[in-house]
Amino acid sequence: MTAPNRNTLWATAIIDELVAAGVTAVVISPGSRSTPLTMAAARDDDLHVFSALDERSGAFFALGRARRTGRVTPLICTSGTAAANYHPAVMEADNARVPMLALTADRPPELRDSGANQTADQEKLYGDAVRLYKDLPEPAANDRALRSVRTTVARALVAAEGVEPGPVHLNVPFSKPLEPTPVEGDVPTDLDPFAAHGRDGAYVEAVRGMTEPAGDDIRTLAGALSADRGLIVAGPADPPGLDPEAVVALAHATGYPILADPLSNLRYGGHVRVAPVIGAYDAYLSAAAASHPSWADPEVVLRLGASPTSKRLRKYLAATGADEYVVDPAGRWREAEFAATDLVVVEPNRLCQRLAGVVNRSADSAWRERWIEADRVARAVHSGDDVEHLDSGMAPDGVHEGDILRVVVDALPDPATLFVSNSMPVRDLDRFAPPSTTSVTALGNRGVSGIDGIVSSALGAGSATTDDLTLVLGDLALYHDSNGLLAIDRCGVDATVVVINNDGGGIFHKLPIESFEPAFTAQFKTPHGIEFEPLADLHGLTYECVDLRPIETRDPAVERVATAFREAQEAAGSRLLEVQIDARTSHRIRERLRDVVEESVHGAVLTETER
Repeated sequence: MTAPNRNTLWATAIIDELVAAGVTAVVISPGSRSTPLTMAAARDDDLHVFSALDERSGAFFALGRARRTGRVTPLICTSGTAAANYHPAVMEADNARVPMLALTADRPPELRDSGANQTADQEKLYGDAVRLYKDLPEPAANDRALRSVRTTVARALVAAEGVEPGPVHLNVPFSKPLEPTPVEGDVPTDLDPFAAHGRDGAYVEAVRGMTEPAGDDIRTLAGALSADRGLIVAGPADPPGLDPEAVVALAHATGYPILADPLSNLRYGGHVRVAPVIGAYDAYLSAAAASHPSWADPEVVLRLGASPTSKRLRKYLAATGADEYVVDPAGRWREAEFAATDLVVVEPNRLCQRLAGVVNRSADSAWRERWIEADRVARAVHSGDDVEHLDSGMAPDGVHEGDILRVVVDALPDPATLFVSNSMPVRDLDRFAPPSTTSVTALGNRGVSGIDGIVSSALGAGSATTDDLTLVLGDLALYHDSNGLLAIDRCGVDATVVVINNDGGGIFHKLPIESFEPAFTAQFKTPHGIEFEPLADLHGLTYECVDLRPIETRDPAVERVATAFREAQEAAGSRLLEVQIDARTSHRIRERLRDVVEESVHGAVLTETER
């Protein structure tokens, strides 16, 4: 390898190993100290370089891309606060098990703790959130050092994409010169070819396996799943996702319904035609539903993926007293009600495949049909097709935020990637958007459930696919990551952005603090009065606004949103569709709809105390 100086040699070895291991893209934020890494990446024809002006946005972009692909998109930044801006995304990647690799450039060791400009303590900056941390030695042009750094890169990728995927941090110090300028005698001409150039392929090839269940354990678990009444509960899936074919095969073998979180990879797709996929459970389940006279409890529950989005589902499962098997390939505990009885440390898709071939008894068909009918009733109420209760005056006739999510999902093209924000959008998606046969990949940041970086995460996910991309988020989430919209132009990602503007923190209307004024409005609701049309103009987005605040009748309001979304889908380039709605009214309508669904499903409205 011919290199003008040891920094260039070192950085090129790092980038070469990333590409040799299958990395296809990196996200780089501008800075001086990271120049060797930036130049090495920019000069590699096999690498797609995304440029992010802001490190926080760049980190979430890489997170979204990795969430969509299941593979690392490395990050490169300069020293100082640049690296600190990766931290929110690192926290999300840790908790959500999204592979990430942060390459943070640093000042040389002799400048640390010296008051030197733009120098901070970057060692173990992200604490225990990372799967692996290495403070690399200063670049050296000798065989052993080059073999070491190549091996370290291979180890980093294995750790980031392993059984428990997550973030990895490599801190990379550089002394000047940072540019690829010649330094006489800096790089020997007699370096070992493998150290200097690497091997044919990755320097260290990774052989990846999966945690397999033992035969005796399979038979024991198959026996447990022979109960008459059981559930398969699929929470948000770890990248690259749950395999619908494997889970549906198990559902057929057991006869159990699948309660599919919208982020589970199971609520949408062709398999919905042939599997009992249940989606409206959040509308009619609660702790009080357990042991309700009209509702038999499950005897056994198989839990796949992360903790479900629905709090009502979590409380219900805990209250049933069923044998609950939590499946986690990394052996972690992801069941915050502490009611589960068993931890099954195996790869979930493989487990479902094995169990489907062993279980030989189907559940009580009346049990399965009870869930299917409950879901049908809930969908009818939500869509306004439950004529009996609408005519009785019990169901409200106003529009609410959940209608927006239902309309958007119903109008998505096939295939589509849908990214939803935390706070109310993901909850409304869970309750009001029913299963469908449309091929939709629904994603969200449910690791630590923040509203930061939502725009950037969505656009990162969109960069990894040719599917149509739709992002649904609240006004505060859009404001929080508005600079993420730069990726539309800089990274070439088209999207339809639907912002539900209820002028502040609408989710707080769900909490008892709502009744404590004036502190509620001033410190929780925090109305802002921001106009989003200038933001669309700034980033070259087509803009349209649907104001639902004065509308009382539901059907015309829903049709206006549906028409506006369809028009946005058909427009060229990226679009921003703003839907203005009153949060307090929306919450009151949700509450009344909940009562209608519960009365329809259980035969009596559960009291607030029971809930």
